Amino acid sequence: MNKLISIFFFFFLIGSTPAIAQEELNIVVQDSIKGEEINPLAPSKAAFYSAILPGLGQAYNKKYWKIPIVYAALGTGIGIYAYNNKNYHKYRDEYKRRLNGTEDPNGKLSNLTDSQLISAQKQFQKNRDLSLIVTVGLYILNIVEANVDAHLLQFNVSEKLTLKPDIYQNDLNYKKNVGLTLNYNF
Repeated sequence: MNKLISIFFFFFLIGSTPAIAQEELNIVVQDSIKGEEINPLAPSKAAFYSAILPGLGQAYNKKYWKIPIVYAALGTGIGIYAYNNKNYHKYRDEYKRRLNGTEDPNGKLSNLTDSQLISAQKQFQKNRDLSLIVTVGLYILNIVEANVDAHLLQFNVSEKLTLKPDIYQNDLNYKKNVGLTLNYNF
């Protein structure tokens, strides 16, 4: 019993003595993903700029190499429209002169018949209208492209996902094979 009391007394003394604590260690965990602040109005702003002046939305997105493509596409459409409109009016005016009886016998179109003039008028009118529709479509495409590109600038691209071409040797016949590998790293 004395042993039991002495053991109890020993643990009581050890338990009641103040323990010396170690210095407290604070661990601060920082987020490893660096997120850039997303501007939700950037796509609409780019589309608005591109609607005001074609190519300005691409400049807002800092894709300056696209501006000459936009102007080349719109300029080509406008040039084709002007060419077809000029020829349409030329053939129409000649046909009107013939109907009034004031045609020029030495003119460039004097060797054409009335049906050929009407056919040429219709063809140039059709091409003029089609080029106008295509030019308006290119203008709208310019706006949509600026909007989509501004959306994609805010898209988080991770290095964990890769898609790359791969050339490897076949083990059976030792020929080179071409393939595409899709890797996702965790």
